[in-house]
Amino acid sequence: MDTTVATPMNDTHALEAELASLIVASLNLEGVAPGDILPEAPLFGAGLGLDSLDMLELSMTIEQKYGVKLRSDDPDNERIFGSLSSLAGHIHQHRAS
Repeated sequence: MDTTVATPMNDTHALEAELASLIVASLNLEGVAPGDILPEAPLFGAGLGLDSLDMLELSMTIEQKYGVKLRSDDPDNERIFGSLSSLAGHIHQHRAS
């Protein structure tokens, strides 16, 4: 009998992997595999190269899937969308039960 309990770290890694797949699929990123998105690499600009329209589309997808509202005027967006890891942490913290 497996009595392993998921730790928050395991939950975060699973959420990061799920989000990487969601980003690739929802934004139709050609030539990018979910495993290519490193947890601490920037998602926007020089990192993955996403832009503000991608952020809007990704925000809507995240709200539908996780129940987490991400507003375009949120002053924390730069931090929230800074990396896959920071996005996963924000979703994990604000996820609808």
